[in-house]
Amino acid sequence: MFTRPTTALLALCLSSSAMAVENGSPTTPNGVYDFGAGFTPPPTPTGTFGLRTAFYSANRLKDGDGHKAPVDFSIDVLSIGAFYGRMTEHELFGARYGFAAVMPFFSMSASLDVPTPFGTLSRDARVFRQADAQLIPLILQWTPAPNLGINAQLQIQAPTGDYDKDRLVSPGLNHWTFSPILNATWISPTGLELSSSFEVDINTRNHATDYRNGVEYRHEFAVGQHVGPWTLGIGGYYYRQLSDDEAPNLTGGNRARVLAVGPAIGWFKPGMPPVWLHAYKEFDAVNRAEGYTVALRFAHSF
Repeated sequence: MFTRPTTALLALCLSSSAMAVENGSPTTPNGVYDFGAGFTPPPTPTGTFGLRTAFYSANRLKDGDGHKAPVDFSIDVLSIGAFYGRMTEHELFGARYGFAAVMPFFSMSASLDVPTPFGTLSRDARVFRQADAQLIPLILQWTPAPNLGINAQLQIQAPTGDYDKDRLVSPGLNHWTFSPILNATWISPTGLELSSSFEVDINTRNHATDYRNGVEYRHEFAVGQHVGPWTLGIGGYYYRQLSDDEAPNLTGGNRARVLAVGPAIGWFKPGMPPVWLHAYKEFDAVNRAEGYTVALRFAHSF
């Protein structure tokens, strides 16, 4: 279940402060996977339905040296993503096969003040629209042992979201993204869990602006202890751009990075919908915004 916390900034800001990827917004959502990332739902006749809500807020923009950029801005994004997935009994490469799709909606509020020799230029926007749909035509689940789960996914993010290149923020990005993902979870005999997710985003060009985001990488992680139906611990993500952005008159590469960490909680009881909650604070941002995110998700198989 994914939605994307988005930081979108005015083009004028790009000339005064280095920003990673177009408008400074990571292409796919951070903080999607935590506990249980390596395990997918079991095969069922109907499939699994889920919902993920997340709130992202930031009011600090970092430059290429990790210092606060000389602009004032704020961004708040409330995202709601509806998820459907189905694992089957069919096998491929020794793994159980499945597929999924996510339809997200964003409520976004942003403001930007840029100081200039002629005074402060201000922009703001509020929008509630559909964001880019995410299609996952391939999920492969391996379970080498009852306490070890590994799955590989191919995610395709389609430009179905509302987009306006002249607006300060847009839920859609107006380009395709292809993302191979590898997830793993190991649970010790004493209930200690280690979960990780590795993802690479490969982006096409936004033809409305002739901008192409560089290749993006993220590692999401969670470490926790199982206590009855609860899993208590910490989680987070590390995001980094691996290659330069491409755009007319763009120099300097525009690569970004950020680290986030915070408490994470999971609840699972057989026959009941599992629930996950986490709150992450971002640190060490370069060429992008630095804020925090809180996310709640649950799912149920039928």
